[in-house]
Amino acid sequence: MSLYIYQHENWTDFSWDDKEISPLLGKVRNLQGRIVGKMASIGFELKNEATLNNLTIDVVKSSEIEGELLNPEQVRSSIARKLGFDISGLIPSDRNVDGVVEMTVDATMNHASPLTKQRLFDWHKSLFPESKSGSYNIISGQWRVDSSGPMQVVSGPYGKERVHFQAPDSAVIDVEMEKFINWFNNANNTDLVIKAGIAHLWFVTIHPFEDGNGRIARALTDMLLTSADGITQRYYSMSSQIRKQRKQYYDILETTQKSNSEITDWLNWFLNCLMESLIEAEETIDLVVKKHNYISKFAFESLNERQRLLIKKLLDGFEGNLTSSKWAKIAKCSADTALRDIKDLITKNILRKSLKSGRATSYELID
Repeated sequence: MSLYIYQHENWTDFSWDDKEISPLLGKVRNLQGRIVGKMASIGFELKNEATLNNLTIDVVKSSEIEGELLNPEQVRSSIARKLGFDISGLIPSDRNVDGVVEMTVDATMNHASPLTKQRLFDWHKSLFPESKSGSYNIISGQWRVDSSGPMQVVSGPYGKERVHFQAPDSAVIDVEMEKFINWFNNANNTDLVIKAGIAHLWFVTIHPFEDGNGRIARALTDMLLTSADGITQRYYSMSSQIRKQRKQYYDILETTQKSNSEITDWLNWFLNCLMESLIEAEETIDLVVKKHNYISKFAFESLNERQRLLIKKLLDGFEGNLTSSKWAKIAKCSADTALRDIKDLITKNILRKSLKSGRATSYELID
């Protein structure tokens, strides 16, 4: 009896229930079109800001799924330098951060370029520039070699391990990956969103590298979704949504990899996850536009630096109530200066006393 999907004959002849998938795919495509339209209507600087923010989130969250925590400011700075964005406050970034950024930017900005074995090897070397995964030595830039036994995804304490998945033998990887790469470059009769879902599952099932398979699978997903969007600006992060649903992600992967090539449930989960990321992206874009319009309306150049700083924090969604003491702490000024700043903004009809003020008076933006 076959335990894993790849042990079935012709396992990559994937099938799914169109009647179940099509309505969901239609909703996703509609959302994509709506958001691409909004992106087209905003200015160059706002497009760059949206792209920078979402690529930063994508890199940070994709690494987080695998338990690796990256410094968001380093990631942001690395992306800005890579894309040639002229912004202030950039900081130096570590080599491993630059490597993840390099792969992500290549996958999205060069999404129309063919996928090759060498390109995948280069991505892997970017992820592991020192041929180390944590404290373990790995061989970067080539397919895995199962020298110490089969590649397994395992959880649980020593002696009570649970095997979630065992990857195909390393001896078949070259043949399997040649088939995958050929399909990736030439399967033009499949909707690109559906193709992204299949590519993700197919790649992590082959598990061709010693480590980094999940991150590369998500880069391949982004590559196809960028082609589906028709624009290189990234306005949503699939990895961010997968991070939120990490347990469900691994559960549906395990269930699918222990089944046959009928993958309706996997595609259903993938499309729902993508839809959630698009809904969140639309809200973010609306907020960016609102913030830009607000700043333009109130002629920010006439305000001092402290006032501009606090207004931007309020526009970004300030947590809790903004009091004069919090203003002073954030702006690093005296209580008297904070109160003068606030009274000036009240006079200019930018701030007002909050209706939700408790014992301490708090302030909010006039919408």
